[in-house]
Amino acid sequence: MSNKQFETEAVRTQIERTQFLEHSSPLYLTSSYVFEDAEDMRASFAEEKERNIYSRYSNPNTSEFVTKVCKMEGAEAGFAFASGMAAVYSTLAALLDSGDHILSAGNIFGSTHSLFTTIFPKWNISHSYFKIDDFDSVESLITSKTKLIYAESPTNPGVDVLDLEALGKIAKKHNLILVIDNCFASPYLQQPIKFGADLVIHSGTKLMDGQGRVLAGITVGNAELVDKIYRFSRITGPALSPFNAWVLSKSLETLAIRVDRHCENALKLAEFLEVHDKVNWVKYPFLKSHPMHEVAKKQMKAGGCVVAFEVKGGLVAGQKFFDAIELLSLSANLGDSRSIVTHPASTTHSKLTKEERLASGITDGMVRISVGLEHIDDIIADIKQALG
Repeated sequence: MSNKQFETEAVRTQIERTQFLEHSSPLYLTSSYVFEDAEDMRASFAEEKERNIYSRYSNPNTSEFVTKVCKMEGAEAGFAFASGMAAVYSTLAALLDSGDHILSAGNIFGSTHSLFTTIFPKWNISHSYFKIDDFDSVESLITSKTKLIYAESPTNPGVDVLDLEALGKIAKKHNLILVIDNCFASPYLQQPIKFGADLVIHSGTKLMDGQGRVLAGITVGNAELVDKIYRFSRITGPALSPFNAWVLSKSLETLAIRVDRHCENALKLAEFLEVHDKVNWVKYPFLKSHPMHEVAKKQMKAGGCVVAFEVKGGLVAGQKFFDAIELLSLSANLGDSRSIVTHPASTTHSKLTKEERLASGITDGMVRISVGLEHIDDIIADIKQALG
């Protein structure tokens, strides 16, 4: 069968069966592989044949995980990492040289911001931020040193949506690499390559795993670019472990059905919060009030699992809200089966200055909720009592 649907590819893509004809893919807990003879070993290291040599380079379990994500994203190739930030760092470090310039959306994850502001400058790699609501300014920030455009959509933590097609056209016009962090959407809801992205990054820790068990990252996209990332990563060693890859491959089998419920619950919660008298504003891509609602509908299947809102009363009211939570978890993760509430200003984005946070739309009273798979009535009841 060809042209199989997303859900079928997620369930049926697997490594070749061994002589035992197992139905579920086995776990390959091996660091290295043996060779038939001296010539086989020589040819393998000379890359004259495609085979597993060392699990820092490849492993049957990581290969299965990568193949699944490539099919989901419509990508040519990929490489799996030990965490989402390992994927972000390794992808960019593999492609950038001293003197290069990154053009990035200003609304990005706090650790990515720290990478741009504290790590890359050591190697004379600079960056500029564009405002996500001012696409007219994007091209004016491109210089002769600009090598790539980087963005998240939806963004962390404000759930802002960027027009990926518009970014793709700008990148193509100026011959720049477009890298999109697709973590908040997952490959089920959005495939940035369709809109012009060259590379797509995920934190597999989030919706891909979906149950808060493992850390993982992955980059997929253009084969030539991925080859550079692979060669950088096989030397520097940020590879995903076989066990975590095995867990993730099984998790992807239920990605579609899980994300459907996440989105259903998240939309209902967003609608509840939108009319609550203790809430200043709510952001969720599939709310009609979201400023990029029409763009979200164009490029996403549904709105995702994350809802952002601001509690009236600022920091003090926000702290009272968090202290009053009973059912939901206070944590910094997202995409879990359990609903999670986070205070970005004091956790995930605490390394930013207050001015930098405000520039990204992160106020002291902002709350980020990763809406889980509990019954929606119980989720709303806990939020309602915590708001008072």
